[in-house]
Amino acid sequence: MPPLPGSGLAKGLAVTLRTMTRKTVTEQYPEVQPELPPRSRGVIGLFEENCTVCMLCARECPDWCIYIDSHKETSPPAAPGGRERSRNVLDRFAIDFSLCMYCGICIEVCPFDALFWSPEFEYAETDIHELTHERDKLREWMWTVPEPPALDPAAEEPKEIAAARKAADKLAAQLAQEQREQPAGQDENGGTP
Repeated sequence: MPPLPGSGLAKGLAVTLRTMTRKTVTEQYPEVQPELPPRSRGVIGLFEENCTVCMLCARECPDWCIYIDSHKETSPPAAPGGRERSRNVLDRFAIDFSLCMYCGICIEVCPFDALFWSPEFEYAETDIHELTHERDKLREWMWTVPEPPALDPAAEEPKEIAAARKAADKLAAQLAQEQREQPAGQDENGGTP
């Protein structure tokens, strides 16, 4: 049996009438910013003060999209007769986001927490060469990195903090013991006031 003429139009109008009163699901993106989930991966931010130019991030990057240049500077010895110290100074730190696959390996291997995920995702460019962000641009992204979530109050205290607290308590107890043992009427140098 052939379909009745205009039955397709009637079906289309039925769908229109049925969905006309429902709430729209369209995102009004440029005018209304989306609510991003926590820990969303947008762009990588650089906290330059923590970078020691160890090159781990560049070595571990599977895309080889991190470019680091540095030079060594020597500083005078801290004590007379000591050895001069040398340290690496960062000259260039750049990430080519046209190559980056956002795997996060560079962030995970950084031993000094110099790289972070920023939730910013609006960094499109008209020229592909503009997607290589130098350290000044990466530093700007760092200020958009949210604070880490608060620790769970029921969680176990980190070992480092527990060890530091134990050492501080031991030192305080030792100082209190010395104060009690000191005879009355004497100052710290053993003399009378």
